[in-house]
Amino acid sequence: MNRRVFGITGWKNSGKTTLTEKLVAEFVRRGWKVSTVKHAHHDFDIDKPGADSFRHRQAGATEVAIVSGNRWALMHELRGEDEPPLDGILSRLAPCHIVLVEGYKRESHRKIETRRLDAKDRTPLSADDPNIVAVAADFAIADKSLPAFDLDDVKSIADFIERTTGLVA
Repeated sequence: MNRRVFGITGWKNSGKTTLTEKLVAEFVRRGWKVSTVKHAHHDFDIDKPGADSFRHRQAGATEVAIVSGNRWALMHELRGEDEPPLDGILSRLAPCHIVLVEGYKRESHRKIETRRLDAKDRTPLSADDPNIVAVAADFAIADKSLPAFDLDDVKSIADFIERTTGLVA
């Protein structure tokens, strides 16, 4: 499987997660095996206090794997280490056709920028990022220097990503 990476980037509340979710469903419907990486700018926890895995981490384990017949997860506590680079995370993923990366607006992979009229910050990221190759917005884009899509036109956006990444010719 030849894995490709494509990003969905934008300011907070610009529609990144909704678009990523819809693209995953569309690519899976088309028969592609999809993985995602989501960058969080805040402290997050997927574990619950009192759970065995939580207790393992609280005791000092650097990595805790939770495994069942339905899924498995690996949690890694940084414990003062630097946040790993995107390439380090990508190298840990199982083979797939495409990885959709949500966030990571400063990384050098190709990305589509999401924009919403009612987002707090609407400063275009594409002006300073040559890796942004398209825009998806819920309003008309005046600047025609990049391909622009309606934020809800998931099929056309998926077609564009397939062509851009070489999933299809």
